[in-house]
Amino acid sequence: MAERASTIQIFGTKNCADTRKAQRFFSERRIPVHFVDLKERGASPGELRRFVQKFGVDAILDREAPRYRELGLHVALLSADRWIEKLALEPLLLRTPLVRCGNELTVGLAEDLWRAWV
Repeated sequence: MAERASTIQIFGTKNCADTRKAQRFFSERRIPVHFVDLKERGASPGELRRFVQKFGVDAILDREAPRYRELGLHVALLSADRWIEKLALEPLLLRTPLVRCGNELTVGLAEDLWRAWV
């Protein structure tokens, strides 16, 4: 279980309903959150690597994102390292929210796991 003293970090966009739900979940419990708006700044390759190591590329890649087809990625065969580079440059390809508390990570809505953190 993560220490409550750890800062919650949420990667997402302001117009993503699931990201807003994650922010509200922690806000209602008076837990400080560091929000990273992926429209303004992408996650670092090192941060993305943590999520890929735990969940795999397919879990964090949003294949339904309009940008995915625009970039022709539906026909791409990339290694995990190459995907991490691509996702760092194109953060709107990420499934959101990505939430981190210390070494604990989640992708998408995961209120049951978040409850265990707090």
